[in-house]
Order: sequence, then C-alpha cells, then structure tokens
Amino acid sequence: MTTNSFAGRTAVMSGGSRGIGLAIALEIGRRGGNVVLLAKTDTPDPRLPGTVHTAVDEIVAVGGHAVAVVGDVRNDEDIQRAAATAAETFGGIDIVVNNASVLNLSRTTELPLKRFDLMQQVNVRGTFALTQACLPHLVESENPHVLTLSPPLNMSKEWLGKHPGYMLAKYGMTLAALGIAAEYADEQISCNCLWPESTIATAAVENLLGGKEGVAHSRSPQIMADAAVAVLGRKKGELTGQTLIDVDVLTEAGVSDLSIYGGIEPISLDIFVDPR
Repeated sequence: MTTNSFAGRTAVMSGGSRGIGLAIALEIGRRGGNVVLLAKTDTPDPRLPGTVHTAVDEIVAVGGHAVAVVGDVRNDEDIQRAAATAAETFGGIDIVVNNASVLNLSRTTELPLKRFDLMQQVNVRGTFALTQACLPHLVESENPHVLTLSPPLNMSKEWLGKHPGYMLAKYGMTLAALGIAAEYADEQISCNCLWPESTIATAAVENLLGGKEGVAHSRSPQIMADAAVAVLGRKKGELTGQTLIDVDVLTEAGVSDLSIYGGIEPISLDIFVDPR
C-alpha cells in the first residue's frame, strides 16, 4: 500500500542540488513534504547546473517546504546541523535519502589513494553518519524510511573487477543500509536501497561516463524520482532490507510504459546492472 501525500513528512537528503537527488526532492515537495538539503554547492559552478539554494527555490515552487544547509557530508558538525535543522524547523525527521556520492572508475593502480579515501568518506561514511544522526528522530516517526541510492550486491567477476575502488564505495553504502535495516527491524524503520537499471541523464553521466552520446541513451532522472516516492510512500515496516531497481519498483506500481522517461534505444545499462 502506498500514499501519494507526503504532507507533514520531513526528509533529510545529502546532496540534491541537481540530478537524481533534486528530482527526488522535487517529488517529495510536490506531494506536500518538507525537505532539508545538506549540500556543498553554495555558489554556482560553471561546469554544473544549480546550487542548494536554487534547489530549495524549485521545491518551494512545486508546493513543498525546503531549507538549505550548506555543508559537507564528511563533516560531523554539518551532519548534526542538518538533523537539528530538520527537527527544529519541521518538528522531526521521517525520511533520510542518502544521495551524495563520488564517482571514480579508475583501475586500482591508477586510483590515487586520496581519491579512494574521498569515495569512502562521502559514500560509505557519509551514508552511515547521516543515517546515524537522524535515527533518534526516525524512531519517533509514524512512518520512518531510509533510502540509499546504491546498487544490489552484484558479485559477478565483471563488476568486482572492473573498478574495485568504486565498487567498495557503492557496495559499502548498500551494506550499511542492509545492516541498519536488520538492526532496526523491530522498530520498523524501512531501510532500502534504490538503483537505476539504466544510466541517467545527469551531468555526471555526461562528464564522466559517455558524453552527450551517453546522455542520449539514458533515461530521465524522473524515473528514479517516481520510483523513490513509490518506495517512500509505503507503510511503516512494509518494505525493508531490499536492494531495489527503479524499473521493478515502477512495474509493481503499475507503470508499463518506460518511454515516458526518454532515452534513445538502445538504452544503456547502469554500472553493476546485468542484461535481463
């Protein structure tokens, strides 16, 4: 069972100035929800669209309530400030979206340890730390959810060996989510992972993966947003400890026409996803 209304529910999200995170935040706002964005993008970057402030403006414009917390998910004080801002401004926390992530597909011998450390700090530690900070509020929520944007644990040799540094960072996010789901099963905190079947038309895909051609064969961020609110709209404890793929979530929700999300055939599969 799902609900389309997020009125009175408050989400804390890492990142969210653009791309998938912003699309999810907009859908929460469009359904009347409150969003607190913890992001670094205080001023415009000529290489990337949007800031945390423009994201807040967009959320408000679609009917939501939003607050920007300029900070870094690697900084414990910033994380605590985001959680406190949500509690003080909106009266609690009902949803955590672990969206912030660093992508580096270098081979092991070509990956500087400084970049390895950055991925572990943002992806794994950031996921754990933001969730940890929000848990005291989540246990008080009538419908608590944690959604981590990370993949199923695909243990094929291809994905284990393609870029181990990034694999460790993304699988670490997934393991953190699955561990917290098990730890808080009795409290019925729904804690799941969500990952796209396809590449998504974002600046990251254009800049780091496939250029404009890669974007052309990718689906819109809206597909992840629609899948995310379908998961976050489930009843308390109804769905937890799962690694979900966006198209499977939408199929279960009755969406049969994926062409609405764009992308030129053949649609490119995302990292860690095998052909089906």
